[in-house]
Amino acid sequence: MNPSIATSGLQQFADELVTATRTLAPVPPLRDRIEGMGLDDAYAVQFFQLQTHLAAGRVLAGRKVGLTSPAMQAQLGVDSPDFGFFFDDMVYSESARIPAAGFIAPRVEPEFGFVLKSPLQGPGVSLEQARAAIGEVYAAIEIIDSRIADWDIHLVDTVADNASCGAIAVGTAPLNVDVADLASVRCTLVIDGQARESGTGEDVMGDPVAPLAWLANVLGEQGVALDAGQLVLPGSFTKALPVIAGESATADFGDLGSLTIHFI
Repeated sequence: MNPSIATSGLQQFADELVTATRTLAPVPPLRDRIEGMGLDDAYAVQFFQLQTHLAAGRVLAGRKVGLTSPAMQAQLGVDSPDFGFFFDDMVYSESARIPAAGFIAPRVEPEFGFVLKSPLQGPGVSLEQARAAIGEVYAAIEIIDSRIADWDIHLVDTVADNASCGAIAVGTAPLNVDVADLASVRCTLVIDGQARESGTGEDVMGDPVAPLAWLANVLGEQGVALDAGQLVLPGSFTKALPVIAGESATADFGDLGSLTIHFI
């Protein structure tokens, strides 16, 4: 962290974002409010929020990796992935009817959802080890949202804001696909029956298992492990698209299946 930035200032940002999560009143961009704010500072803000939510009794359900595809990096003007967390009360299932008013400015991304069958802890986790830790692969949609006003974000803003995580939707049945073949799988993002964006697993860091290995290694450097049973989303096939009340979103994996959610 930048030694010139007081921990109290980072804790204040965390408190603001926790409040914004509850009230849906966004806050100004953080990057302009403390000179020299860096990525470590942003992750400290995220960590303080995690501790606050856990202390309030929320249950960690898994982790998300974001900004793993060229489409998402180009959309937000960044060149590196990030990660965040989500709780069990943020997870929806197939055909969920999700109140759009529960978000500030939601967007949707089609993804895989990996349920781990064994713990994974870095550093030093290889792609092969990450692949072997995946138990089941599901269709998933991440609903991203920004507690930063007007989606006016740079990397430090979105990292501090829990990688812009809003909620997660996951299919009820695993996809019938070999983990070794995930890079070749195509997924299309469909909004209200209209195909809008499409990509393959290769668009997610070359192999959608690569973000899982990256996450395990980054967390491992902090002494944190990914536990068996946790859900990990490795990042979007496509750029994110906005949604409003009355619209449906589908992650269409072709013959492998699909996942649809409805915003009300």
